[in-house]
Amino acid sequence: MARMAWFKKERKPRTSERIKLEIPADAWEKCDECGHIDIKDRFVRALNVCPNCGHHRRISAQEYIDLLVDEGSWHELDTRLRSTDPLHFENYKQRLETAMNKAGPLEAVRTGYGRLDGIRVGVGVMDFNFMGGSMGSVVGEKLARVARRSAERRTPLIIVSASGGARMQEGVLSLMQMAKTSVEIARLRTARVPFISILTNPTTGGVSASYAMQGDVIVAEPGAVVGFAGPRVIKQTIGQDLPEGFQTAEFLLEHGMVDAVVPRSELRDTTGQLLRHMAGRQPAEAAD
Repeated sequence: MARMAWFKKERKPRTSERIKLEIPADAWEKCDECGHIDIKDRFVRALNVCPNCGHHRRISAQEYIDLLVDEGSWHELDTRLRSTDPLHFENYKQRLETAMNKAGPLEAVRTGYGRLDGIRVGVGVMDFNFMGGSMGSVVGEKLARVARRSAERRTPLIIVSASGGARMQEGVLSLMQMAKTSVEIARLRTARVPFISILTNPTTGGVSASYAMQGDVIVAEPGAVVGFAGPRVIKQTIGQDLPEGFQTAEFLLEHGMVDAVVPRSELRDTTGQLLRHMAGRQPAEAAD
């Protein structure tokens, strides 16, 4: 028995050398349109366009600026303009503070100037994260100023719209921004300065009823909802069912309301080509 014990292999419990990989919960993203789940980095590299169905998710104003403006050429304008509460609307000041904490202090639009493929441009980009991109007095004033600057300096203007419409907390003062911005766009047209309007999801209400639909060229991102009133309100007003895809960019293109539906990945190149065409430049001259 002693010899058997000497030859008997003693078994020791093995410890697993496998390391459990902890994947952060925020490493994955889900498409709101098709439900596709993928690594967040793939969405980021695709400019927040779903790699499965092509759904264009909202991106920030800064991301549009980075997409359209040459690196190192961006100059912000009117950074000190802030909304007030002229009508003493209930809880409006608190909502403004919340919006600034969420989206930053530059209101629902950022304006400035820079270059696109070497071409000097004025730029306005709306930020839906700031109270749904609603157009109040500051939004209208900032856009009117950048449009006026573009007319005076004869530099093309690009406005990227993303808005739920007028800001009800400012009442008629908000509605007057439609007239103010339209006057400055008319000044651009008189000066024969190009204006390219880019519509993103959504572009509705007073924004769609003013400068957003007044571009010399109007392009929209795929699937963007564009219109004045919402589908439910229209359906109740006319008492009829609406066509499939009503108020989408593709529907508007088919009915002549926009000039092109351009994927986000092609937005910069398309805008640059349009500017060169309207300025009568050849592609090789764009960087001059």
